[in-house]
Amino acid sequence: MTKCMKFFQKEIELSSRSRGFHLITDEVLSQFLEIKQITIGQLQVFIKHTSASLTINENADPTVRQDFEQHMNHMVPENAAYYVHTYEGPDDMPAHIKASLMGTSVQIPITNGRLNLGTWQGIYLCEHRDYGGKRKLVLTAYGSSLAPKGGT
Repeated sequence: MTKCMKFFQKEIELSSRSRGFHLITDEVLSQFLEIKQITIGQLQVFIKHTSASLTINENADPTVRQDFEQHMNHMVPENAAYYVHTYEGPDDMPAHIKASLMGTSVQIPITNGRLNLGTWQGIYLCEHRDYGGKRKLVLTAYGSSLAPKGGT
């Protein structure tokens, strides 16, 4: 067996979700089986939106996700008098700020065909709009793979 580099990329669409923090780890994995072909590598998950974001955090206790939502709403309130970008509703400008604070991508190690997350870690879709709609993610996995000797 020899090692070879593999690169995979796929765009997936997530169904509309309510405002809040949602675990999407299983959904990402079920739509991107190519990860299983990588022995040592990385998965990058990128969201193609400016009013939703991604992060990695607690995957067991749903109250963590509720607390995230409450804290972000406290930290970045709606209807601040200084907002100028308000024509798409009171949740729009705060959604853009929250998305910039949280980030548009996460990177996760892949080990032996599996995401090498901690025991209590999961990928969150952070939906910052009341009615954000479907969200598109670009999944890019790359790394080494064992190939039969003489093959690629």
